Amino acid sequence: MTKIISGTDLAKKLRAEIKEEATILQQRGITPTLAVVLVGDNKASKSYVNSKHKACLENNINSVKIELDENISTASLLNEIEKLNNDDNVHGILVQLPLPKHIDAEQILNAVSPQKDVDGFHPINVGKLVIGEAKLIPCTPLGILEMIKSTGDEIDGKLALVIGRSNIVGKPISTLLLQNNATVITAHSKTKNLDSLLEQADIIVSCVGSAHFLTGEEKVKETVTIIDVGNNYKDGKLVGDVNLENFIGKVKYISPVPGGVGPLTITMLMRNTLVATYDLIK
Repeated sequence: MTKIISGTDLAKKLRAEIKEEATILQQRGITPTLAVVLVGDNKASKSYVNSKHKACLENNINSVKIELDENISTASLLNEIEKLNNDDNVHGILVQLPLPKHIDAEQILNAVSPQKDVDGFHPINVGKLVIGEAKLIPCTPLGILEMIKSTGDEIDGKLALVIGRSNIVGKPISTLLLQNNATVITAHSKTKNLDSLLEQADIIVSCVGSAHFLTGEEKVKETVTIIDVGNNYKDGKLVGDVNLENFIGKVKYISPVPGGVGPLTITMLMRNTLVATYDLIK
């Protein structure tokens, strides 16, 4: 029988723990604070920032929105980032992507203090992740790992297949699974014999960004766990990389879209804000 891994339920449990920790800090006179920088008027970005803002406030984490004009220069944006870096009352900084085309996004992300980089995108934090010393880890991969662990099945020694090699999801989750003693294969557009790899895998993470990339016709183990990171639209509906209905009854665990990884990404953002706060107040 296939069990659905509810990201919504898991996020609710983890957010209760986060709220409790944030409350303890507030009792010590410390208010964990996340600053989110939003440039321009991208509707999707605004909606996502508002979701983050609401979630933070509901869990006793202060959230500050820095909304800037679409036409701001890279130099002026760098100045805003530096102000936040130097503000002792701000513990986490997130620059909402995408940025306008005229902005050098890499330069902006690299300007965020590594200690306040709650997205885990700064090269220093990426390097620390690779050597197993990261405190601030990219939120979506961290959420994926929580989902896999929530099944109660061992990761040690399992064959994990990650389909996708982006810097934001594919590479970090491959690294995290390796650090949790899985044998990891990272597949991508040039990978040959993907069907054979799918058939061998104990854990499958799909972060391709293609609607129903895994159709359900593929041969997989009955004991496999599938985590769907896709966020695609098909026929006007939000769908994942995985055709969930076609895998029901064929796999042990599977995550849905929506209601899977999404709620955990914001939850891990709040956890990272707490981690950054503890680090900064030492």
